[in-house]
Amino acid sequence: MERMADFQNITGLIFNIMRFSVHDGPGIRTTVFVKGCPLQCAWCHNPESISPQPEMMLRTDICLMCGACIAACPVGAIENTAAGLVTHREKCIACGICAQVCPVEARVRVGREMTVSEVMLEILADRVFYDQSGGGVTFSGGEPTRQPDFLHALLTAARHEGLHTIVDTCGYAPWSVFERIAPLTSRFLFDIKIVDPEKHRRWTGVSNRRILDNLTRLDARGCAISLRLPIIPGVNDSPEDIKGLVELLQRLHHTKRLHLLPFHGGGAEKYHRLGRAFHLEQAVPPDHAAIERIAQDLRNHIEEVHIGG
Repeated sequence: MERMADFQNITGLIFNIMRFSVHDGPGIRTTVFVKGCPLQCAWCHNPESISPQPEMMLRTDICLMCGACIAACPVGAIENTAAGLVTHREKCIACGICAQVCPVEARVRVGREMTVSEVMLEILADRVFYDQSGGGVTFSGGEPTRQPDFLHALLTAARHEGLHTIVDTCGYAPWSVFERIAPLTSRFLFDIKIVDPEKHRRWTGVSNRRILDNLTRLDARGCAISLRLPIIPGVNDSPEDIKGLVELLQRLHHTKRLHLLPFHGGGAEKYHRLGRAFHLEQAVPPDHAAIERIAQDLRNHIEEVHIGG
């Protein structure tokens, strides 16, 4: 039998730990964001989560032009030009030294390696709030199954402490990963982006065949699942898209809850800070009436439909 001591020093890369979260499952929770995602969703509001490696986010709007980062950079990736400080990302090794010397945090290294023991210390600091609110810990991303051994170790440690555990997943991982973590997961928050396979590949970069297969298998096992569907105008909100979703719901036997998540452009600035283009810059968030119409249609096919959460 595996001992807890065998898991404590397993390491993984995370990019945030959010305490007092109330949107990632029941009660007050701590959400651990694991870095790396196999999907490249055009609307992703956490683009810093996609790369499995550390990277630098830059805020030129608050930079003091003090030059401390230029002197500190060990590879000469930062240059002072007539247009301001320029970071040559092709040279940058994301060591984070420039962030350490920046007096106003205009430079932030995204991604830090932590042991299971270190993560659990932060999670358990708020245990009293979990006990009082029926909360727990949520492992999100990125895609937490992208680091399967780390996720398994974290779930094992959390369950050893008697915590309610949630895995927030896009579903894109080998079935063996889900088979291994399912007994340790109190509930899955399972994202369905687009049901149509060609549209899914066009907008996320991957097929949804593995995703839908994993969903079907978890449902057949009776796992607690909350489906989450981002509503992206012009991408997955057509009558055909909703019809495809209804057909999927009709094939599930135990999944009773669906959350509709209206698109928002709140992550657009992050793309600029990462030096990337945001291709949905002009997209307009759906109005409440449109979301409510979709919700009403779906309530005929699944027991619970929520907007948000």
